[in-house]
Amino acid sequence: MTRRVATVAAVAGFAALGLAGPAFAHVEVSADKTTAGASDVTLTFTGEAENDKAGIKSERVVLPAGLDPAGVTLVKAPAGWKFTAAADGFTVGGTPLKIGVDAVWKVKIAKLPDGQTRLSFKTLETYGDGSIVRWIEIQEPGQPEPDNPAPLVTLKPGPSSAAATSVSPAPATTVNQESSRAAFRRRSTSTVPPPISTTATITQIHQVLLPESSPGRSATGVVATA
Repeated sequence: MTRRVATVAAVAGFAALGLAGPAFAHVEVSADKTTAGASDVTLTFTGEAENDKAGIKSERVVLPAGLDPAGVTLVKAPAGWKFTAAADGFTVGGTPLKIGVDAVWKVKIAKLPDGQTRLSFKTLETYGDGSIVRWIEIQEPGQPEPDNPAPLVTLKPGPSSAAATSVSPAPATTVNQESSRAAFRRRSTSTVPPPISTTATITQIHQVLLPESSPGRSATGVVATA
């Protein structure tokens, strides 16, 4: 009972001091503009301290797809920290902060990607003692939060996304095309004359060339052969 009371008191103490134990620490991110495709957006990151033996030394951020690392610039960081760009993101870091002090930094994004409403920023948080906490698990919609969630910004669809959604695809013409082809085949077939009997044709020719009383003509109208 005494141990449980002590644990509850410790958790309450962390909350009162603004410090977080391992179960509560996260890296959070927020945006001053929350519409997809927005320009000149400031992102504010907060890396919550969870190490009771060392302070935060650096924060390595991997940008989500659609964000150009060349379009990211530093706005604010802890005193003495520097901004270093990378091919897939950036790092802010410097002299370790005091134990229990959160790392807060801001960057400006030239343009948010169009057509995306969830941007995850995988982050590696390094402490002065060399330990690294990896906030890299993607938070899926409708699913419980993972143990080490990547910072997430949720956006509203932009104008271009809404316009693309409202455009309906052209109706399929396959059925109409097949109907036209079938009608054409019926018309073509109906104009073909029926086959002509060879015997009937010969008989008709002789009837024209030979008079009814001509010798050698049979009663059937067919010329008899010798």
